[in-house]
Amino acid sequence: MSLTATSRAIPGTLRNEIVVNGKHRLITDEPEAAGGGDRAAAPHELLVAALAGCVSTTLVMYANRKGWDLGEVTVHADYDHKATPRRVELAIEVTADLAPEQLERLEQIAAACPVRRSLEAGFAFHEQLVHAPSAEVIPAG
Repeated sequence: MSLTATSRAIPGTLRNEIVVNGKHRLITDEPEAAGGGDRAAAPHELLVAALAGCVSTTLVMYANRKGWDLGEVTVHADYDHKATPRRVELAIEVTADLAPEQLERLEQIAAACPVRRSLEAGFAFHEQLVHAPSAEVIPAG
């Protein structure tokens, strides 16, 4: 299964409109200090957001299958994007009263979220730059 995202720069800004899987739209921007309008998350900020959302969703899906009530689930991800190697600290909170065995299992499940597994596995990139100048209009006559 392939997932897709297409980003189009919004002229005159550092914002981008991104279409995910041909149906979900989101906007990114850069902070004012970088020349942006700071009207949306920066692209690198979406990485840590995706990780936090994935861990939370993975835990809730697992708990639903097990019939466990987790109460409120909060995942705080602190991403040091300047460190080498990159570093993420995750703090996961559930408000329900759970047995130690359940908490241990939830830690294992959190570590198996698809975004985390992708980051841990690493990536191979293949880029292709296509030069597509706009069509020149030749006046008739």
